[in-house]
Amino acid sequence: MIFELDDLDARFPPAELAEEDGLLAVGGDLTAQRLINAYHNGIFPWYSDDSPILWYSPHERFVLFPEKITISKSMRQTLRSGKFRVTSDTAFEEVISACAAKERKDQDGTWITTDMQEAYIRLHQMGIAHSVEVWQDDQLVGGLYGISSGKAFCGESMFSNVSNASKIALIWLCHTNLYALIDCQIYSEHLATLGAEMLRRNLFLPYVGI
Repeated sequence: MIFELDDLDARFPPAELAEEDGLLAVGGDLTAQRLINAYHNGIFPWYSDDSPILWYSPHERFVLFPEKITISKSMRQTLRSGKFRVTSDTAFEEVISACAAKERKDQDGTWITTDMQEAYIRLHQMGIAHSVEVWQDDQLVGGLYGISSGKAFCGESMFSNVSNASKIALIWLCHTNLYALIDCQIYSEHLATLGAEMLRRNLFLPYVGI
């Protein structure tokens, strides 16, 4: 069943009522309170400019446990090379803009709409959304952004303008020991090579809850 959200009520229906594809609700807005409520309940927005806001909660989540991250020999060499510098929360707006602009295979346009960017920038200003930046010769060449929710970092998107830059950002995040789990949302071969795995929603929700 797909629920229609009330503009005046930031609550969500139970995540387990989502459709087979994970779609749970439609409508509402991108206020900070609604977004915070969404992530604490294992829900995230995913839509395009030509559609209403769609809210998803997949029955299985693609997640990465930081202690299980797989780092190849060649990646270890890259990390030791000193070619890259990593920072956090120093260029959030640039990272989200780069993620939105990045062309992706089999995807026409971007789901990171202008409204989405503005909403997550507000969350960043509140200390809830965070970014990791990867620099080469003082140029931003990769990074990621997402939301801190409970014991988890809910990754929203990542980009890489040079080989391995986004992987470096994710490895750095894992090594901070700030989170028990990193939510990658849906399967990708790119993240599977780093050790990400599927986790049932009922096992995932305790990580993001308050």
